[in-house]
Formats: sequence, C-alpha cells, structure tokens
Amino acid sequence: MTFKDNLLEGKVALVTGGRSGIGAAIANRLALLGAKVVAAGLPLPAEVPDTLIEQVEQVTLDVCSTEDVNTVLSKFERLDIVVNCAGVIRRGDEHKVEVFEKVLDINLNGTMRVCAGARELLKKSSGCIVNTASMLSFFGGGLVPAYSASKGAVAQLTKSLAIAYAADGIRVNAIAPGWIATPLTQALQDDDGRSQVILGRTPLGRWGTPDEVAQVAVFLCTPAASFMTASIVPVDGGYLVA
Repeated sequence: MTFKDNLLEGKVALVTGGRSGIGAAIANRLALLGAKVVAAGLPLPAEVPDTLIEQVEQVTLDVCSTEDVNTVLSKFERLDIVVNCAGVIRRGDEHKVEVFEKVLDINLNGTMRVCAGARELLKKSSGCIVNTASMLSFFGGGLVPAYSASKGAVAQLTKSLAIAYAADGIRVNAIAPGWIATPLTQALQDDDGRSQVILGRTPLGRWGTPDEVAQVAVFLCTPAASFMTASIVPVDGGYLVA
C-alpha cells in the first residue's frame, strides 16, 4: 500500500466512468483507503470485465444527460471528491461531424456537467475535483480530432474551474495519462507495429497500468496535494518529453 491505511476514512467520492479501466482503478484505490465510493457510468459491454471491488457502489449514469447527473448527485448528503473519468474515443470515425459532436459531449461537456452539478456539495466540504486529460491534451491526433480537441479542452477547463472554484475552497486538478493498458487502447495494444512505435518513444519502455494512474489521482485527493490546483499531471512513463 503506497498510502496510509484509512487515509480517506470519512470521505465520500464520486467517480464517473468508474466502472471500467482507469476509472475503476481509481474507485478501487479510493475505497481501499477508506472512502465511501460511488462508481457511476453506463453498463459494461459483455466483453469488458467488471474489476470493481465489492466496497464500491455502482450506479448508472449518462454524463450527456443533465437530468441524469443531477439525479445521481441528489443522492449525496456529503461529497468530498469528484473524479471525472467518463470518456470515449472513436478512432477513424471522428471526422464525421455527428461523431465529433458526440465525443465532445461525453468527454468535455460531461465533465462540465458533473463539475457544475457537484460544486455546491464540494463547497460544503472544501472538496476536490480530478479531471482526466490525456497526452492528446498536448499533441494532435489525425485519426482522433474529437478526442484530441476534447482532452485539450478538459485541460483548459480544469485550469479555468480551478480559478473559479478557489474561493469556494475547491481544488481542481487533472491527470494526463499516457499509453495505459485499458479497453480503450486494446486495439493499439493488439497492433504490434503501432505498439512498438508507442513503446519506442516511452522512456520506461512499457504500457502503463490503470492502477499506476490511480495512485496519482488519489494523491491529488489527499492532504499532501493541499496546495495544488490547476495542475495537469502527466502519468506517461516519460512519453511527453521524449
């Protein structure tokens, strides 16, 4: 265990996109540290395994629906931590305007819906938000213009909300994962040629794991990060600077 047992005891956390991949890893880590955690998201496809531990409560949430977001948030009497991990990527299809709009609605607008909806609860607890940016917040992606645009915008949204919410005692930061072995990147992992290009540029020479990203996200939720806000923290094995 990297962190002290029960470090987050008494805290309440909401993780959107928390039913698989990085979101599930973050939800599990928060729960193992004593937080009461709700993992919210759409039902998993049959081919995606359920990796959540039993301590994590699961609820259905479509972040494209303001009504859904408000319904889920209305069930909280207290909220200390919000982690926004809901996201999609549609490689090859994102030049279609309707697909572009949908990806932005989930990745960017969904993040804003949750942040705005949770603000008053977080104000009461002097809580924190961790958004999910990406390496594509810094680089372009020819096959994924919507994903790249949305993640660039999430980074700027994080900085803007950090300024706006500071007077409420709310910290707003973001993680920027690199190449992480999740269902979202499975096609790239399975493509030996593409995978070798990625690993060849990554100084640590391997794919990251969801739990390695989760550890950084959890750090941003702890008192150790009490003077951090508006930070976009790469978790990328050195890819960004290579």
